[in-house]
Amino acid sequence: MTIFSKIIKNVVEESAKVLVAREKHVAMIVFSVIAEGHVLIEGVPGIAKTLTAKVVAKLLNLKFSRVQCTIDTLPSDIIGSKVYNQKIGDFETKIGPIFTNILLVDEINRASPRTQSALLEAMQERQVTIDGETIALPRPFVVLATQNPIEHEGTFPLPEAQLDRFYIKLTMGLLDRVALMNLLKRDLKIIEKEYWYLKPVADVNDIINASKEIEKVYVDSSIFEYIANIFEYSHRHEAVQLGITPRGALMLLQLAKEFALADERDYVIPDDVKNAAVPALAHRFLIKPEFLAEGYTGERIVQEILANVEV
Repeated sequence: MTIFSKIIKNVVEESAKVLVAREKHVAMIVFSVIAEGHVLIEGVPGIAKTLTAKVVAKLLNLKFSRVQCTIDTLPSDIIGSKVYNQKIGDFETKIGPIFTNILLVDEINRASPRTQSALLEAMQERQVTIDGETIALPRPFVVLATQNPIEHEGTFPLPEAQLDRFYIKLTMGLLDRVALMNLLKRDLKIIEKEYWYLKPVADVNDIINASKEIEKVYVDSSIFEYIANIFEYSHRHEAVQLGITPRGALMLLQLAKEFALADERDYVIPDDVKNAAVPALAHRFLIKPEFLAEGYTGERIVQEILANVEV
């Protein structure tokens, strides 16, 4: 068993002690932490987004912070600022919640464009500048940003260029009836108790070693051609105004390698690319307004591309 697959297996199994029917979401978040890629999570309030993030952080023995975004949230509320210290008679740096391993940014689309930009710049550079002082962020550093797909009043949708910086997008829906019944049979106090009893099943060194395994996964030239064909077709699709970027293609390949490792393989097959396609690509399209009106989504476009591109 690879270090990578062992981490995924152990985290998913342990998380089930607290979370109900979130195995796939947990696995994908761990994929992202190992690849040090950021995650956009779409879902209504009350579906355990925060708890899921906290559980993953605890099981990986990583530091966790949370920021609730509002229109009044300033870049300094997230990044930090210089504060005058009367005792020493000088300014000192007060770091913000961004100095963590896993940062949950709740309702990122409620933050102003200025605050969004500052956060997303930090995501890209993995460092922040506070009044001229550049400070590196802890590693790994992963942002889990959430947005509510229903409420649009008072929000600032992320521009396509900023959406492209997210490694994957996950949709967390409501529980089905069976999962809901399982949840109802648990007591909230028991869930809280199980969370506090969770013990780490991996650490930073394991994450580093797992990421090294990704680099060693073999990719045949036919897989490169398959991804290139997906890339090109995305720009020809009738519903698409702006297709996949080169960054998006690279992230698709990276995620496909992770799916291979999770399946105990050191080489990529076309099914790995197909499995990675929706989470890696669905949020990267600029869809033409007339097709949006018809109900087109990024996921639908990805499925149509996969159906039309030969392996």
